[in-house]
Amino acid sequence: MTRDLDPAPEPRGPAVALSPAGSAAAFVARETAVASPPLVPEVRLHLATEVTPLWHATEAALARAGVPPPYWAFAWAGGQALARYLLDRPAAVAGKRVLDLAAGGGVVAIAAVLAGAARVSAADIDPFAAAAIALNAALNGVAVDVIAEDLTASAARGAWDVIVAGDIFYERAMVDRMLPWLRRQAAGPADVLVGDPGRAYCPSEGVEELARCLVPTSLDLEGRETREARVLRLLPLPGGAEMDSTHDGE
Repeated sequence: MTRDLDPAPEPRGPAVALSPAGSAAAFVARETAVASPPLVPEVRLHLATEVTPLWHATEAALARAGVPPPYWAFAWAGGQALARYLLDRPAAVAGKRVLDLAAGGGVVAIAAVLAGAARVSAADIDPFAAAAIALNAALNGVAVDVIAEDLTASAARGAWDVIVAGDIFYERAMVDRMLPWLRRQAAGPADVLVGDPGRAYCPSEGVEELARCLVPTSLDLEGRETREARVLRLLPLPGGAEMDSTHDGE
């Protein structure tokens, strides 16, 4: 279930036959357990854990059931670091309009609300993620606008003061689609903050480090017990260039 290039071990336990019968929200509630990410104990989420079917299911079993990879069901290290940053430094979002892009389960969006953001939207193209965001927002008693569309398909700049994105640099195709869009937003009035734990395609140029921390992780998920994650401000490239230099590996 890992989405990184690290040689993480296969999940323990047999594959579980899953079916997304009923609504996406019912699937999320049925196949997860409510838990708090280790770095963000203030937030409760519907997560895959060692005792839930999603944790033990293989990607092949999920594909047969018609379920996309459940990235939303895990509190990834970059998202946790970014959520922690917002909670510890609420001035970054207090009173502002915030967009959480590729929001997954919405941990960063929820942290932004708790930090005092005026309005928070969370965007993800996976319908199961959209359902998870709505359930998680309700679980934490906060209001988050869910956007179930690909905002990067539009060249327009949105009405956001801050755009946040946690752990998005793990796949080249995704980065090629999202990074130019984020650079354009950074060239406007929006402050663009990303959380990254050393994923393979994190840009090495045009970023400003704001913070770093150690995030407890799972051996099954990441192949290690901790990851060092950074919170970065994404900067517009000089001259409006959209090509980025990325590093491979850690």
